Amino acid sequence: MRVLLLGANGFLGRFVADRLLADPAVQLTALGRRDDADVRFDLSTGSPGALARFLDAVHPGVVINCAGAIRGGARELTRHNTVATATVCESMRRSSCTARLVHVGCASEYGPSQPGSSTSEDALPRPGGPYGVSKLAATELVLGSGLDALVLRVFSPAGPGTPAGSPLGRLAESMRRAMQQGEFELKLSGLAVQRDFVDVRDVARAVHAAALSAAQGVVNIGTGRAVRLRDATSLLSRVAGFAGAINELDEPQLGLVHAPPYPDGCGVWQQADIRTARDRLGWRPRIGLEESLADIWMEAACRI
Repeated sequence: MRVLLLGANGFLGRFVADRLLADPAVQLTALGRRDDADVRFDLSTGSPGALARFLDAVHPGVVINCAGAIRGGARELTRHNTVATATVCESMRRSSCTARLVHVGCASEYGPSQPGSSTSEDALPRPGGPYGVSKLAATELVLGSGLDALVLRVFSPAGPGTPAGSPLGRLAESMRRAMQQGEFELKLSGLAVQRDFVDVRDVARAVHAAALSAAQGVVNIGTGRAVRLRDATSLLSRVAGFAGAINELDEPQLGLVHAPPYPDGCGVWQQADIRTARDRLGWRPRIGLEESLADIWMEAACRI
């Protein structure tokens, strides 16, 4: 099976590439903006015609889109998430190949949800920020493209390679800095937020399963269990051997906050309903949060 992977150098894309390369039945080609991609191409500025000609030459059976941006202003997010996806869809429509498209979306497309609830794929999306809006627009383009397409809405990915600017990445960095400087107290904000953390390696397994399946539409990828950020902080401190106190601030105060509130526009609660992934992809999460946090901490500890 020939697979074209877009965004192979990103947080999710690297693990998807590793997963696909481990499958002897897969012939993988990686396309991206950086020099280490097999083919260098910027989806946000490149033409659909040029990409269509490349698709005709490579003739993949599956195109996996992990490309995109998670930070930046509305214009940048729209360019890298929405316009880039429009380029992918249009190039696949123009191409003579009949590849299947697996597009990696995100839970920020749903926006805030009712505490205690599990968000299913038929929930009405109400994104709470420009990132979620740009990703939802991309999903709508995929679903309306007429292609053989599946969108995976990934909840809160964690594990090795977690970006330093993400909430868990910032938390690990704050703890590393405190331990390095001999501090015995962390003052944090936003710890009441609850998210469904899913390991990036489990996400890669889901993408692999999606590429092999005939499922279409939207499928949630999470664990089905929301975890309070305070509990994740306690778990990380145990993994790291941090013996200091962790105090939560009611309101952010300049100079005291090591980890700002969750920036994804999803309010205080988000939890996935993952029954569709189980039923249509045969997928279940395997890696627990403690293992994910241990890998995040191992990378942070290397900087001590």
